[in-house]
Amino acid sequence: MARTLIDLQGPQELILEKALELGLYKTKAEAVRGAINDLGREYKIFKDAQGLEDELVARKMLQEEKEIKAGKRKILSEKEVKKKYGFK
Repeated sequence: MARTLIDLQGPQELILEKALELGLYKTKAEAVRGAINDLGREYKIFKDAQGLEDELVARKMLQEEKEIKAGKRKILSEKEVKKKYGFK
């Protein structure tokens, strides 16, 4: 998960504070995530929800592949899984 630091001043800061005061969001982070999701829908960044999900899955798979190659993650065989979790 990436972390992004943003500096909000002026109108954006005021809008964010008002959104929290009105109870639209519980936290600033939640409000920013909501705004980014709205932006994505407004500009049709992804064709549909399935396109967004496909991209997220592809990125996750690439990350896991890198971890496997770096030795940070291990792939277990069916036999190893059964033994580890006590399946017969």
